[in-house]
Amino acid sequence: MKPRLHLTRWTVRAALCVVLCGALHGGPSRAAESDAVRIRELEQSFRCLVCQNEALADSSADLAADLRGKIAEQVANGATDAQVRDYMVRRYGDFVLYKPPFKPLTWLLWLGPFLLLCAGALVLARVVARRRAMRPPQLSADERRRADALLNRTSEDCGP
Repeated sequence: MKPRLHLTRWTVRAALCVVLCGALHGGPSRAAESDAVRIRELEQSFRCLVCQNEALADSSADLAADLRGKIAEQVANGATDAQVRDYMVRRYGDFVLYKPPFKPLTWLLWLGPFLLLCAGALVLARVVARRRAMRPPQLSADERRRADALLNRTSEDCGP
């Protein structure tokens, strides 16, 4: 009986150690959770270079998976958000950013839609102004009399 009692005590101690280690570890650390959130936010701020209309986080393209891995690797190595963005921009240009910076190189990108809207409004205003200017000329009194005479003669010829 003594060996069995020894085995039971050992089993209880081992189970207690496992439970205590699990309690001390407590699952993923807050640092790991905050890194995961940070990585997800970074992935959302980049455009998938293959899909072009999807965030890197939502894309299923192989390149997107590689870039997500690169972002996670850089965050794990202690890179700041700015350093990760700088790396991506150096490598792929401002196009990789969903919100490109407002600088001389991207002025057309930011101001282009507004300029096109203004140009369209200007063209529309010119067309409307030309149509207003193209009203039919007024008939002189003599021309009006002749037109009335023609209209009256035509209506008499048709009869009831």
